[in-house]
Amino acid sequence: MTHPGEDTSGHRARLRQRLLDGGPDAFLDHELVEYLLTLTIPRRDMKPLARTLLAEFGSIGALLGADPQTLRRVDGLSDAAIAAIKIAEASALRLLRSAVMDRPILSNWQALLDYLHADMAHRATERVRILHLDIKNRLIRDEQVSEGSIDQAALYVRDVVKRALELNSAAIILVHNHPSGDPKPSRADIALTRDVIDACRPLGLSVHDHVIIGTSGHASLKALGLI
Repeated sequence: MTHPGEDTSGHRARLRQRLLDGGPDAFLDHELVEYLLTLTIPRRDMKPLARTLLAEFGSIGALLGADPQTLRRVDGLSDAAIAAIKIAEASALRLLRSAVMDRPILSNWQALLDYLHADMAHRATERVRILHLDIKNRLIRDEQVSEGSIDQAALYVRDVVKRALELNSAAIILVHNHPSGDPKPSRADIALTRDVIDACRPLGLSVHDHVIIGTSGHASLKALGLI
């Protein structure tokens, strides 16, 4: 006679073997989430919860990027499971970031966009970060400088310039996200960018771009001809 626990154990063993034999491409999104949950929630069928999570958040990227407080509102998700989701996100971001470090940013632009999208596209609040580059356009510092409400974050031109001088930056890239999902720059985004450029120019500090990240993609003020 086969017990329910044995059924679950057998299913998990088959998932594990598929992962080991076929790699991540052998799994559908809900199976990746399911197997992740099995590592922290023993002796339960995790497939329904995995499907619920993907339906609730819309994608695996949005699930991994959700903050712990939001995840805690999902019935059946323990703190251990939430920690597993966040460590999966952290690992993915480290991998993407490693493709950006120690390489000229401007010739590795897509890798940078992939990293920024993974880190910022699904945030519920607006975040502003500054990428500081050396004379060879390699990333020397990636700093979050502000986190605001759902639709606004403060960025002070004087502080941007001061920090760039402290780090001996040769150039900077401004980045922020739009929690609405639409990366289209606002008038305020354009005006602020031009103010930063005007403050940096006399100091010989270049502002390469201002990139806005949204769930539907990204917008580059430089590519749009706005700076």
